[in-house]
Amino acid sequence: MASEELAQKLQRRLQLEESGAAAEGEAEAVKDAAAAGEVEERSCLTASAGAELSAKLCRRQDINEGAAQPRRAAVFNPYTEFKEFSRRQIKDMERMFRLYDSGRDGYIDLMELKLMMEKLGAPQTHLGLKNMIKEVDEDFDGKLSFREFLLIFHKAAAGELEEDSGLLTLAKLSEIDVSIEGVKGAKNFFEAKAQALSSASKFEAEIKAEQDERKREEEERKHRRAAFRELKSAFTQ
Repeated sequence: MASEELAQKLQRRLQLEESGAAAEGEAEAVKDAAAAGEVEERSCLTASAGAELSAKLCRRQDINEGAAQPRRAAVFNPYTEFKEFSRRQIKDMERMFRLYDSGRDGYIDLMELKLMMEKLGAPQTHLGLKNMIKEVDEDFDGKLSFREFLLIFHKAAAGELEEDSGLLTLAKLSEIDVSIEGVKGAKNFFEAKAQALSSASKFEAEIKAEQDERKREEEERKHRRAAFRELKSAFTQ
């Protein structure tokens, strides 16, 4: 009887030890799986960070080698960025840009540039048009933004365009005249010089001139309406 009871106790102890070892094994397995998952997650994050850093380094290398230009903000102020131009000149350039931006998408593409050069009386070959865009195409999208359009006149005024450049031809034929600004008696865009006034006072003076011009136009409209009413009343009497 005692021996049977002792056998049962030994069997029970053996079962407990076996179950404890199994539980410990499961816990170790869970720990190993968690560790493996953490390593894998860490590896993914490292790979992602490495790819992003690699892309930034590649772009920086392209910029340093002249293969790419630094990205610019989508919105810019032409009056502060192109201070060499008067307010009226920039407005004239903007009117010209909008005139040939037939797609109304804020860009002049290859076909629109082709039409522009034909209208100006200086048609270009397909390759010539592509080269014209390439000279000022900072973002390599194959078309001209308004800022890149202004660069044409900036480069022309600074003497940075070759004589046989299609862009120089465009700038000369655009007839954007500064003689009305009274800049040392200049009669065309390329003879214009910087005004003696500071940029701030010049800007304020141009705004005041525009306001005065609008007032004069309003007064003229009033006089025309009054004259029309007088003429109408004379016929109705």
